[in-house]
Amino acid sequence: MTPSDRDLGMGRAITRRDFLNGVAVGVSGAMALPWLSSCAAPPPASAGYPPALTGLRGSYPGTFEPFHAVRDGIFWQGAAEPRSTGEEYDLVIVGGGISGLSAAHYYREARPDARILVLDNHDDFGGHAKRNEFTHEGRTILGYGGVQSIDSPAPYSAVAHGLLDTLGIDVGRWSSVVDWEVYRSRGLEDGFFFDAETFGVDRLVKGSVDEYDQAFIDAAPVRAIGSSATSDASIPRFDPLRGQSEAAKRLRLATTSVRRLPHDDVEARSGRALPVFQTLPHDLFGVGIDAMPAQDGFGLGFPGFQGMGLDPNAKGPGQSRDSTPADGPAGEEFYFHFPDGNASIARLLVRRLLPDAVPGTTADDVVTSRVDYDRLDRASTRVRIRLSSVVVKVRHLDRGGPGERVEVTYVKDGKLVSVTGRQAVLACWHSTIPYMCDELDQTQRDALRYAVKVPLVYTTVLIRNWNAFAKLGIQHVTTPGLWHTSLGLDFPVSLGGYQCARTPEDPVVVHLSKAACYPGVPVRDQHRLGRAQLLDTSYETIERSIRAQFGRVLGEGGFDPAADILAITVNRWSHGYAYQYNSLFDRFWLEGTETPCEVARRPFGRIAIANADSGAYAYTDGAIDHAHRAVRELLALG
Repeated sequence: MTPSDRDLGMGRAITRRDFLNGVAVGVSGAMALPWLSSCAAPPPASAGYPPALTGLRGSYPGTFEPFHAVRDGIFWQGAAEPRSTGEEYDLVIVGGGISGLSAAHYYREARPDARILVLDNHDDFGGHAKRNEFTHEGRTILGYGGVQSIDSPAPYSAVAHGLLDTLGIDVGRWSSVVDWEVYRSRGLEDGFFFDAETFGVDRLVKGSVDEYDQAFIDAAPVRAIGSSATSDASIPRFDPLRGQSEAAKRLRLATTSVRRLPHDDVEARSGRALPVFQTLPHDLFGVGIDAMPAQDGFGLGFPGFQGMGLDPNAKGPGQSRDSTPADGPAGEEFYFHFPDGNASIARLLVRRLLPDAVPGTTADDVVTSRVDYDRLDRASTRVRIRLSSVVVKVRHLDRGGPGERVEVTYVKDGKLVSVTGRQAVLACWHSTIPYMCDELDQTQRDALRYAVKVPLVYTTVLIRNWNAFAKLGIQHVTTPGLWHTSLGLDFPVSLGGYQCARTPEDPVVVHLSKAACYPGVPVRDQHRLGRAQLLDTSYETIERSIRAQFGRVLGEGGFDPAADILAITVNRWSHGYAYQYNSLFDRFWLEGTETPCEVARRPFGRIAIANADSGAYAYTDGAIDHAHRAVRELLALG
């Protein structure tokens, strides 16, 4: 260990579980091995409470190797015939995320006596709605490891709104459970970290790049913004398309990236500032301004568009096409954040399906409930949730005959087994379905493969206290040149028996995020390259980058990465957000023709398709809406 590693605390005995030891997770290494020997089985529930496991989570080793072998055509080489468990279900659901759990809920609502099995490849349910749980000095501290909040750019559909009501979630309570004064009363605000590699010097600046005001420009390093602050400050008021009609401007915005639009026309004014804005859309789209349509930048209020004189209420090309039904209440502020993000929605769904597994009765007490994982998969219940089960094949038996049903084959504890069901919902990633279903025609296969998931990392770090944040006067920091491109204190939310950190001396969770992208190439290629990067990066490398980032950003506030970091959980989502159509690269989105997701979600036989991919819409309401649609399609078969 180098002296610098010791300074960072790489050898400290913090709460971590490194699932990478001895496991080949590189793209080439993992694929070259036979599926069974390369599959590192995830820790059983008895080895630890899944939400409390730390180290590398998300898509951790053991959750994907068998299916990668299927994708590469080597899984079935020499594989034995699957052993039937002898179980027969009315419905088998592949995928235990919010879409899969919602499908189980809707099916059981229609057929209360139905026997339902939910299969998921992870050791926890919820999919991307992941709960990160820490314990320090007898106190439980929560963070979100995936889907952050109930939120949507469009009105929630009546279906999704109704499910939240059924689960007892009152979104209108948001202002009463969050206490922003915890931070505001201490003068904490956003910040921006200029790193030496990108901007010539390490410097933390208070203020938000979203505002890009004169105070921010004056505090920024000269190399970052340029020597003439006045010319750069004029960017928000400049109209690069002056003299053109609104329709012409709208079309140009839809077909030009945020980066290219000002660079083409006002390079002298804005070129030096572009790295400052590059990562602004990462949290929304998983790519930078090089792959973000300028019309989205205008709609989100990014600097550089305020002088264009456009109607803020009008929609540009493609923007009038909604991926999900918008028949819910309009005009309301629809936002809510649980301390564990939307993992609480998944836990509430499981409670409705299996009340004995999740103690409590309200949306408040679910936050502090401890799930009994041993009760998720019992023969005595009509609904069963079977975790750590990697589905590799789905097919019809006796297709068109009197005994038609669906066989689902999966890997569990290193063994190949199968179950059958009268019907099935595939609530998994669309890109996996062509490999597990041989019966699909080529048109639907191609449409399913079009859904290239957005690779992301959501990291939660438990720190001893947040005194350094208070001393520096910051709450959230944009760090575009570092491995994680943002770092910020947890939401100050208290709900039920759970209380947020209220003083700088209290331990708190810090959230970091990364969109794994490659600026300069087409957007879907960026996602593929980013996924390969995440799978090739070791947990040790990520931990070292985390510790170095804390030291560089917070060091002047007295933060010591070796002493002040108590626990790290890295949620690696190599298949993260659902891919949302982009007018720069998906011209059908402008032309109004049938979209790939519409073709991809067509039911076939006794199998229906759900998941947020079905609407190319990376929000929880999309996952719920398409679960409801898929179940309706199956129920119509009788």
